[in-house]
Amino acid sequence: MSLQAWTFLFVGATFALYLAIAWFSRVRDTRGFYVAGQGIPAAANGMATAADWMSAASFLSMAGLIATMGYAGSVYLMGWTGGYVLLALLLAPYLRKFGHFTVPDFIGDRYASNTARVVAVVCAVFVSFTYVAGQMRGVGIVFSRFLEVDVNVGVYVGVAIVFVYATLGGMKGITWTQVAQYWVLITAFLTPAIAISLDLTGNPVPQLGLGGSLADGTPLLARLDAIHADLGFASYTEPFTGAWDKLNVFCVALALMAGTAGLPHVIVRFYTVRTVAAARWSAFWAILFIALLYLTAPAVGAFARYVMLDGLNGKPAAELPEWFHKWEGTGLILWLDDGDGMVSYTGPGRAGENEIFRSGTLSPAAVSDLRAAHQQWLDGTGGRDGRVELRQAGLSGPDNDIIVLATPEMARLANWIIALVAAGGLAAALSTASGLLLVISSSVAHDLYFRILNPRASEAQRLLVGRTVIGFAVVVAGILGIYPPGFVSQVVAFAFGLAASSFFPVIVLGIFSRRVGTVPAVSGMVVGIAFTSAYILGSVYGGMPSWAFGIGPQGIGVVGMLLNFAVTLSLAPFFAPPGRDVQDLILSIREPEGAGPGLEIERSAEAD
Repeated sequence: MSLQAWTFLFVGATFALYLAIAWFSRVRDTRGFYVAGQGIPAAANGMATAADWMSAASFLSMAGLIATMGYAGSVYLMGWTGGYVLLALLLAPYLRKFGHFTVPDFIGDRYASNTARVVAVVCAVFVSFTYVAGQMRGVGIVFSRFLEVDVNVGVYVGVAIVFVYATLGGMKGITWTQVAQYWVLITAFLTPAIAISLDLTGNPVPQLGLGGSLADGTPLLARLDAIHADLGFASYTEPFTGAWDKLNVFCVALALMAGTAGLPHVIVRFYTVRTVAAARWSAFWAILFIALLYLTAPAVGAFARYVMLDGLNGKPAAELPEWFHKWEGTGLILWLDDGDGMVSYTGPGRAGENEIFRSGTLSPAAVSDLRAAHQQWLDGTGGRDGRVELRQAGLSGPDNDIIVLATPEMARLANWIIALVAAGGLAAALSTASGLLLVISSSVAHDLYFRILNPRASEAQRLLVGRTVIGFAVVVAGILGIYPPGFVSQVVAFAFGLAASSFFPVIVLGIFSRRVGTVPAVSGMVVGIAFTSAYILGSVYGGMPSWAFGIGPQGIGVVGMLLNFAVTLSLAPFFAPPGRDVQDLILSIREPEGAGPGLEIERSAEAD
């Protein structure tokens, strides 16, 4: 069968599966809608957590970043993995023992303030919309290439699918859908990795293939370093090159770690199990399932880099591979001739610098116009070069987000494997998007509407508001997918920085400090997220230099987090601590299960 036929088959079958699960998992009460009735088994919740966690950024962009950045790209792998461990060990069991629906719910009750609750809702919605923009962009990229439709049409289809299963089943439907999506995405990621490793190195284990040798006996990584040296790129395996110096690597990794531990859509997954012990086992299973992809991503990145450079650089235009022409129609990879008819894919400072470009968010029609104008420039009949503008916009080289999707085509794998990867990319994007949309819905419908505006609302009213908010959020998510603020991993990194600077300090202090009251906590959240968002917007859209010790926008969440901690802790001595009922709540969630009279002993010691 043709690639498009295989793609329609896989995508259609998986979408039908997701919708069927949503129909059979539909709910009629808020407990089922927000926390799946707290009846999800630990292993299944681990799979759902892994699917929720491994978004389009993990599936599409992370290996792409490792492919283009080399060693520096591993900062994403280290930050996200370390962050999940931090969340699982430091925060998740305590939050599950707290037993509410959402992170704003915890903050509102812990700090005994509706003001704190509203600020937390605003932060949750802001972070979630930033994150969901990357997911919908991923959906559009997959549809644009493999189903040969416009990117915008792809976003519309993804939005419709998410809307149906998120509104029907709520968290229950989303959870069981994510279990199915996990198996789709992990199969789609591992299958081409194994096939390419076997083809290049003779070893079917990608992790061993990464450290293995090519057919001529040359180690794969050594060959990559040699090719990079010949073409003028920085070493593939050398750490801390270019803008990715030690400080930025450290800050981005720490921002991703702290942001992970503060992400509302990941934290809420630990509310869906029956007990605290089940929450801990969920964390174990999730780490195991996540590791299958994360330990394979560096190998996929290296394989992709080698196959791409070997297949493109120095080739005559007439010999460009078929996959290049197909992806060129999406505008995510583009070649503009400098007049010699040869493809040049070289590093900064070399002649013909990066003649391969990505055209950003240009439509296929705009790309066609650009190529026509460039051809007129070559012929001397007018037009414009076009390469200058693309370089000035930072669009040299192929888009990072196509690497994983294009690698099976670069390696000439079977059509069914290529189509399977497309279905996996959609599963990764849709699983995370649905979790984020539910966070937005629960934050507005439960924390704002029910807990503040209408505490007497019936179950039916609360469900109606929740589903209405999801509908509105899906529309906004679609708009962000059509007009994305950056490539997938960049947008997601911004979301993690915002979560690190807003939620992480207030959750940690809320669990481990009984002295911090309402005003310090709210002040810290506002300062942290205001500084981080202003720095990101100023750097990305306002041309502002990285004035904070040279830290880029992807790592600035660390500074926002430290400001949050500093403001909160410095104000704490000047404001009253929380009341006795809140302090008892803090002690109760920190008390080990089966500890007996420990809580009363600690209270007595305080009284003495």
